[in-house]
Amino acid sequence: QVQLVESGGGLVQPGGSLILSCAASGRIFSINVMGWYRQAPGKERELVATITRDGTNYADFVKGRFTISRDNAKYTVYLQMNSLKPEDTAVYYCYLHVGTGHYWGQGTQVTVSS
Repeated sequence: QVQLVESGGGLVQPGGSLILSCAASGRIFSINVMGWYRQAPGKERELVATITRDGTNYADFVKGRFTISRDNAKYTVYLQMNSLKPEDTAVYYCYLHVGTGHYWGQGTQVTVSS
């Protein structure tokens, strides 16, 4: 089994920054994709960013503001979020695709408000 533990969410003012972390553990043999999704109240879960061996992919609404990275030795993925806007408020979920399946973190709340 695979577990994902997220950290780093919280309350931040508009224009501020946060960094999210997600550490994977368990039976991980080969990571295909790591990434972040988010879900705002009353909305569907949406892609924020993903990272693979071939590169990164971002949703248009975060390009230039968010950066995804990963530490392969620690099985950890990060999301650096800058220039945060109120519309970035959501629960952010870590995502992992490995050979044994797809896994999700428990979610971490990000609130952007003055």
